[in-house]
Amino acid sequence: MTRSLVGVGVLLLLCVAIMPYWRSATQAHRRRLDQLDVRLHVNGIRGKSTVTRLLAGVLREGGYVTVAKTTGSAARVIAPNGHETPIARRGAATINEQIDVVAEHVQRDVEALVIECMAVRPLYQQYSQEFMVRSDITVITNVREDHQEEMGETLEEIADSLSATIPTGGILVTGEGRQHLRDRLAVNAARRGSTLMYADPAEVTDEDMRGFDYLQFRDNVAIGLTVARLLDIPREVAIRGMWKSVPDVGVVRLRTYDILGKRILWVPLFAANDRESVILTFQNLQAQFPPDAPVIGILNNRHDRGRRAELFSHMVPDDLDEFLDHVITFGAYEETVTATMVERGYGRERIHQLGETVQPSLDQILQTIVDLVPGRDGVLVGMVNIHTDQAELLIEHFAHLLGDAQDDEIAEARLLARAPLGRQRIVSGISHTRRAEALRA
Repeated sequence: MTRSLVGVGVLLLLCVAIMPYWRSATQAHRRRLDQLDVRLHVNGIRGKSTVTRLLAGVLREGGYVTVAKTTGSAARVIAPNGHETPIARRGAATINEQIDVVAEHVQRDVEALVIECMAVRPLYQQYSQEFMVRSDITVITNVREDHQEEMGETLEEIADSLSATIPTGGILVTGEGRQHLRDRLAVNAARRGSTLMYADPAEVTDEDMRGFDYLQFRDNVAIGLTVARLLDIPREVAIRGMWKSVPDVGVVRLRTYDILGKRILWVPLFAANDRESVILTFQNLQAQFPPDAPVIGILNNRHDRGRRAELFSHMVPDDLDEFLDHVITFGAYEETVTATMVERGYGRERIHQLGETVQPSLDQILQTIVDLVPGRDGVLVGMVNIHTDQAELLIEHFAHLLGDAQDDEIAEARLLARAPLGRQRIVSGISHTRRAEALRA
């Protein structure tokens, strides 16, 4: 009994000793948040990291001294000059990381914070909003089926869970396209005294989309434009800032290669494996394809992904017929996939087998591609899976053509062309002064 009392006493003493530190740390965190002119909390199911980066680009170009933090494929802190720093973790990621980022990076001159929500469970999301971020504007990118074990089985339940990050007396911006889900978010926002604003992708032009050298979605760009409008940042400034933003690690880069005298735009779309994502991606990509260029899809089928091969053999005639002029089959299941596509109405003359039934050389693959391009420009889209002998031949060839220009997001973030306009002027001014001094010497 005595030992138990001693243990309780020690615990109470520890709590008493820790309380002043906890109170001090809490007050310091709140002071850092209160100094900010803009606090943006980015939540949703898809596109959070991308939208965080786009919004940070909008704010930087709009003149705000901005710090951003994204989780994404690799956690990053993005400084006011656009430079990125990886976040080093000793163990598993926790939402307390957000407090550390604010403490370390929100200095006295910082005016805006854009931070991606790390929490999944509604209770943690609420804690993130009400204590860690206290945003004026919250973004819910969209509502999709994911994390059902924590957020609910239905889309409506997931919308309610995401609503835990809606500010009190603030603004909710969403790119969710379905009216009934927007209505639900609007009701949840009204309960907190907030207003919902819909970021309509119809406001994004083809010209806006051509400024991105990687796969981007109109919904994401529309969110950037909506937030810019709220902050009185001119549209052209916002678009320029989004174009400059460095994409997340692992995005689909759009690169054009010379293949036997033809200019082929290569779109490695292997990671999009569900029907909704693939269709949306093609809808968004159309604006970035060269006019009148034939689009050739590669169905890259693995032996251990039979269900996926079946899915795409239905999708090509049912959903992608208007997007794909030709299809090349790689890997396994060629005869079955071809028969299914033809049976469902996709012309046999548009299907070209170059997989295991043929075992082609790289030269045969390249020659087939250029033969399907009557003019100078063509588009080649890789789909379904990434690893087959034929796909690896093609990917290695493109990597060889790319040479030393491999993607390095950290280095890319330090390019002057990616910097906000004010930073470019400062650096250019310094460079001009140094050149003048050198000439005088």
